[in-house]
Amino acid sequence: MFGRSVLGLSAFLVMTAYSLPSMAASCGSTASPELDWQECNKKNLMLQGSDLQGANLAGTDFSLTDLGGANLKSANAEKATLVRASLAGASAQGANFGKIEAYRSTFAGAAADGASFAGAELQRADFTGAQLTKANFEKAELGRANFDKAVLTGVSFALANLSRADLTGARYEGPISFDRAFMFLTRIEGLDLSAAKGLQQAQIDLACGDSSTKLPSGLTVPSNWPCPQEQD
Repeated sequence: MFGRSVLGLSAFLVMTAYSLPSMAASCGSTASPELDWQECNKKNLMLQGSDLQGANLAGTDFSLTDLGGANLKSANAEKATLVRASLAGASAQGANFGKIEAYRSTFAGAAADGASFAGAELQRADFTGAQLTKANFEKAELGRANFDKAVLTGVSFALANLSRADLTGARYEGPISFDRAFMFLTRIEGLDLSAAKGLQQAQIDLACGDSSTKLPSGLTVPSNWPCPQEQD
């Protein structure tokens, strides 16, 4: 019995010895399509223009990393850390950013049509000018996020926290879903929300619109509009 235990332990150690180098090689490999950087440390790097199409980036730490102009199409970045990271101008169509931590990250000018940000932490994130057609922000934390000039056609903000988020200047053709979204002081000045889905009077009463904001049939303009401009 003792001999079998020793043999089993020896086999386990041999297998571990062979697996460790391959794991290290994966994290140390050069950026390329479909690579596996899962759970790797990629903090504070300059990765502008990298081709990471279809890559496995789940749980990877990209804090303070510059991914500007990178190709992240169909990449899986679920639960990645992107705190203060830059994805400005990145191509991220169909990418999975579900449950990422991306406080003060920038997606300005990024092309992320069909991308998922479900459950993501995106407080103060910058989506200025981003292409977000049919993107999914369900249950995302979007406090003070900026969507100026972003294309939001078909976007879902269902159950998202949009507190103090700025949607003024956003562009879209077709409905946007706000089903059960929390819209405390969400800035919707000048928006035509007449075709928006899921909007309730209680949400409108909390939000910040103005005389040019158009609401769905049955909803009325609150007496507290327009809201005063807040200091950041």
